[in-house]
Amino acid sequence: MMIRNVRPDDFETICQIERANFSASEAASSQAMRERIEHLADTFLVAEIEGEIAGYVVGAVTFDKYLDDALFEPVTKNSAQGGFIAVMSLSVSKDYKKQGIGTALLAALKDVAVARQAKGITLTCHEELIGYYEMNGFCDEGQSLSTHGQATWYNMLWYC
Repeated sequence: MMIRNVRPDDFETICQIERANFSASEAASSQAMRERIEHLADTFLVAEIEGEIAGYVVGAVTFDKYLDDALFEPVTKNSAQGGFIAVMSLSVSKDYKKQGIGTALLAALKDVAVARQAKGITLTCHEELIGYYEMNGFCDEGQSLSTHGQATWYNMLWYC
């Protein structure tokens, strides 16, 4: 497996994986994904196995400790350093689930956070995923104020 930064030609496959793993109200639009690829390539990582995209994680630099729904659109370029990397999406292709791809992507994003001198990584998740993120070193900081996709979310943080 190789983890690399996203490229424009990854767009179609990434959109397919996004739509397969998130409800219509939670999935990023094609336009939003295109903007993320264009503006957030430094914090948008892709796991590739034998030339095939197995999954990806995309984050945006924010100076807020907790992910805010306003972060999702419009997408703007990351600041050079500091703040938190807010995970907007972590998604693995159905063909590669349960193989450690998500964990590898999170580990690589942690390396990016340290290199950027970020304070840490922030994300929200559904209640059933809290244990997964805790296994990956994140702390559960309670229910989020996010209403993205009209769902209930929980704040998870990993500190550098």
